Amino acid sequence: MSLKERIDLELKESLKSGDKCRLNTIRSIRAAFLEKEVSVRVGGKAVLSDEQELEVLVSLAKKRRDAIEQFTAGNRADLAENEAAELKVIEEYLPAPVSDEEVESVIREIVARSGATSMKDMGKVMGEAMKALKGKADGTKVQNVVKSMLSA
Repeated sequence: MSLKERIDLELKESLKSGDKCRLNTIRSIRAAFLEKEVSVRVGGKAVLSDEQELEVLVSLAKKRRDAIEQFTAGNRADLAENEAAELKVIEEYLPAPVSDEEVESVIREIVARSGATSMKDMGKVMGEAMKALKGKADGTKVQNVVKSMLSA
């Protein structure tokens, strides 16, 4: 079952259960998928690849994390809680996050393979690292690990 089919099925289930937060979040995921399909459509009907679906989910999760941070800074705990609940639903569809040790291991391997030695090589290492860890690790965490390895 594709991710889109799973989301359609869970939309029906959330309609029946009456869980408004889950329903709204799944609707926003479907809308984001539709928007992405329209943007990549060439000619006939566009079908998103698994990678494109993952991109959409990662983007939605990042938006929720940023909103939580902003609402918390603005003393709006009620809105931050709502965003956190939506983030929890979105994370159900994302691959399991990798541990800090696994992130470091992947980056160490990329640094060794690419021969990166200084901060000048950061762009090259970041590009490969984000491809390898897409959807599994936060970009800020990856960036901090790469900086620490290349500046040491």
